[in-house]
Amino acid sequence: MSENCLFCGIVAGSIPSRQVAATDRAIAFMDINPATRGHLLVIPREHSTDLRESAPEDLIAATLLAQSLVSRVIERLDADGANLLSCIGADAWQSVFHTHLHVIPRYKDDPLRLPWQPTPGDPESIAETAATLR
Repeated sequence: MSENCLFCGIVAGSIPSRQVAATDRAIAFMDINPATRGHLLVIPREHSTDLRESAPEDLIAATLLAQSLVSRVIERLDADGANLLSCIGADAWQSVFHTHLHVIPRYKDDPLRLPWQPTPGDPESIAETAATLR
């Protein structure tokens, strides 16, 4: 538990939330800044800054909880699909530095769009990058 962490406060119950589901290692609650109707956050109970620092058991618990919630939002909210998003670092849009997954229900007419326009990349550059990452 981190003293200054908003999500640790939610886990501790000192900060209110609209909790939707919980396990012994993870909880899910409504995002107060929703991208779409039903936008949820799934967090491990144990504090870690992002998934690079999370214990494998916490990542498994959060991912399995997110999986069940994807099915739930599609079935109960009549969503057409869902995005599962993890932001790692401020430059990647992380604003709360406690590991979390966004479960964002998607609807045919919602306003969300990809932040980039997918276009074919340079095959040579892709091959070089792949080699660097192996």
